[in-house]
Amino acid sequence: MALKLYGLPMSTCTTRVLACLHEKGVDFELVPVDLFSGEHKQPPFLSKNPFGQIPVLEDGDLTLFESRAITAYVAEKFKETGTDLIKHNNPKEAALVKVWMEVESQNFNSAISPIVFEYIVGPIMGKAADQAVIDANLEKLGKVLDVYESKLSITKYLAGDFYSLADLHHFPYTHYFMTTPWASLVNDRPHVKAWWEDISSRPAFKKIVGAMTFGEGK
Repeated sequence: MALKLYGLPMSTCTTRVLACLHEKGVDFELVPVDLFSGEHKQPPFLSKNPFGQIPVLEDGDLTLFESRAITAYVAEKFKETGTDLIKHNNPKEAALVKVWMEVESQNFNSAISPIVFEYIVGPIMGKAADQAVIDANLEKLGKVLDVYESKLSITKYLAGDFYSLADLHHFPYTHYFMTTPWASLVNDRPHVKAWWEDISSRPAFKKIVGAMTFGEGK
């Protein structure tokens, strides 16, 4: 039975899971969720995720939500196929993957997501961008990327000289961020720029990037 992924391809969290599924070469069905009509807040969907957020993954009788938990499950269940995203045969490398997955979640995401929301998502919802919020988080993001620049001057990817979930998890928000006027935060750091160009050119991302039309035309 194929996996079922409930979400939308322009959603950053859905895209995070889609990239993982494509890296593993797993068969799945993408089930669209109509956010604009509030489908995600209705009982049928809330029975899958009581927080009313996408994505949700169904694998037989198992239902999962939270995109990073889903990618970890997929990477573990299908560890023998596709790209090894968790270095399951090397405990030390696997631990480093987990460290940088936490860095993405706790440091990178918390800085970049408010920028993307204020510049792209908010205006679509009829809200004016709050430049003060953008500026504060640009400063935070710059400090995070300084750490990345240092790390990536030593290793090709964040957890080492191998691609992993630690890198993959950065794709959705960075993709949207690079369409904003502040892409120089990435481009002015040569090792971060090279890393981004590398991970964003992977076949798994090319399969989904065309559908990431959130904010198109801004």
